[in-house]
Amino acid sequence: MVIILWFNYGLTILNEIKGTTMDLSKRKLLLSLSRLTVGAALIPVTEVYATNTTPDRISKKGIPGKRYGMVIDLRRCVGCQSCTVACTIENQPPLGQFRTTVNQYEVSDDDNLDSPAAFFMMPRLCNHCKTPACIPVCPTGATFQREDGIVVIDSDWCVGCGYCVQACPYEARFINKETNVADKCTFCAHRLEAGLLPACVETCVGEARVIGDLNDSDSHISQLLKINKKDIKVLKPGAGTSPRVFYIGMSDVFQDQLNTQPGVKTLMLDDGEIINNDN
Repeated sequence: MVIILWFNYGLTILNEIKGTTMDLSKRKLLLSLSRLTVGAALIPVTEVYATNTTPDRISKKGIPGKRYGMVIDLRRCVGCQSCTVACTIENQPPLGQFRTTVNQYEVSDDDNLDSPAAFFMMPRLCNHCKTPACIPVCPTGATFQREDGIVVIDSDWCVGCGYCVQACPYEARFINKETNVADKCTFCAHRLEAGLLPACVETCVGEARVIGDLNDSDSHISQLLKINKKDIKVLKPGAGTSPRVFYIGMSDVFQDQLNTQPGVKTLMLDDGEIINNDN
């Protein structure tokens, strides 16, 4: 029997980084980032500023002919949270709110508790589903899907009702505490339109995240899906949304057991039964 303990750490340091003013010198910012991980490079920020590309300059039409998706190879994720840091710097969500993060699980065998525990990392973000549950519940049409499959939010139309937050099976949305409108991952659409990779992909230390065009059979992501066909899984497959974020190396236990609350510990058996939820 396996006991899985969910926990989340590293967000305190990330909050300290996010809480600093963004006009810090490069040296001070690098010193702060190094407390979390060497992998949280500033390259994406430099590139975005150089191309004068910002998150609010996102095309509503999308890139014709493409259908973006992401593959996350859990065998390569080390839980360094560099993706979380990079996304926070790139997209500037409020303190304590995140467009992407990495849930971390400690896995132990209760028949051999003297053996070292294993760790399982679960990167989380918007799944940019083929049939998004968030779109039909939006009363103003603020949430919509572009031609390239990326689900975005028009903040001018959003009234902050939170219907989409409740409808999302993946807990990938939140009401931005500063703007009072819905917020979430956009696959860094502003960077894709400039020919750049999303911040989380650019800074991934283990190269666990791969984004690409699902319509292109020769693309890296299409080849990964083909080669790892038997090991590809999505979160909550029964929700009927057809997520376009695919995982390699994910146990069936984690497909429907999502816990995004920082600091909450959950004891779970290997069949997915929760035996203790420490709130």
